[in-house]
Amino acid sequence: MTNKQIIEEALKAREHSYSPYSNFAVGAAVLAKDGRVFHGCNIENSAYGCALCAERVALFKAVSEGYSKDDFILMGVVADTPGPTSPCGSCRQVISELYPRDQKIVLGNLNGDYYETDANELLPFAFEESDMR
Repeated sequence: MTNKQIIEEALKAREHSYSPYSNFAVGAAVLAKDGRVFHGCNIENSAYGCALCAERVALFKAVSEGYSKDDFILMGVVADTPGPTSPCGSCRQVISELYPRDQKIVLGNLNGDYYETDANELLPFAFEESDMR
């Protein structure tokens, strides 16, 4: 799958965003090795702490269906931002644990701009399982 295709999948997910408070719709898509694509969108709540970001929704959906970090090969995230959007800190931490640290992540915007990165670049000093021992 190309960068453009994963961003198109993220755009599809973005259409389902529930963002009445921020009006900031975000979509994410995670591609598994078997070709399955998991979509996620941000879902807000008037109790702000109950909201979830698109990246976490997509990864949590995949994990809840039996997939693990070794199954993922590509992620795309898109929002209406001047440049390619960037995951928040909470999403960076979740990505660092549930997504392969060296697999490509494509960040995009509605203008067709995108930036290739990976979890290592997004969160270079991630808090990991080994830190808990």
